[in-house]
Amino acid sequence: MLDLTEKVIIVTGGSKGMGRVFVDALVARGARVACLARPSERLTAVGEDHRDKVAAIECDVSDSAQVDGAIATAVQRFDRIDALVNNAAIFHPFAIESGTDELINSHIDINLRGVIWLVRAAVPHLRETKGQIVSISSESVNMPFPMLSLYAATKAAVETFSNGLRDELRKDSIRVSILRSGSVAGGSGSENWDPVATQQFYETIMRTGHAAMSGASASPQSMAEALIALLSMPEDVSVDLIEVRASQEGVPPSVKAALSEND
Repeated sequence: MLDLTEKVIIVTGGSKGMGRVFVDALVARGARVACLARPSERLTAVGEDHRDKVAAIECDVSDSAQVDGAIATAVQRFDRIDALVNNAAIFHPFAIESGTDELINSHIDINLRGVIWLVRAAVPHLRETKGQIVSISSESVNMPFPMLSLYAATKAAVETFSNGLRDELRKDSIRVSILRSGSVAGGSGSENWDPVATQQFYETIMRTGHAAMSGASASPQSMAEALIALLSMPEDVSVDLIEVRASQEGVPPSVKAALSEND
């Protein structure tokens, strides 16, 4: 396993949820991190908590100009980029017939176009360091959840994009991997969910069995260990995909809590 000390790693969506845990874990292993996220007090806090080890950079990944600027800022701050972790994503449950243009476009713009903009901007720098690209995907690629069909479609597209990139960038010794994540406890993705749609979603996935298929939820710290393992692999091997899912039977705690409140 390679040492991450002084490696420069970009993490998108790193101000909250699993992304924040990724940032903390990478810094603990000696890496320097460019944390890209939309402006917020939480983004400011990441920079303040880690000082010279983290550059907290404001960036809406759906905006290609902001992405280009953020990558340039990261290189200016740390002189190099060794890895890009495409973590930023949104997932809002909704029945497709009620999906607004804004909701549909935002999923595509953030979850798919954002990954494309970031890879495009980072590749010239990763070529210099023979670096890595890791994109976070979802177990829903293999078992799309009802009312999360668009989210699953964007993650499947990211995986296909990554599979094509792997051979495109192999001549440059840039490794491309997918970390397919199962349900993770304590995430922040549901913060802005519509309450009515949320209740319908939880009831639906309990009825269809999707909640039980997810299991009891893994900890974000465990998922961070999987990411670190990917980033620490010897340079002569590339990991195409790993899928890390909850090992325990059950349903995600968030589903249990929401349904019990409405009993």
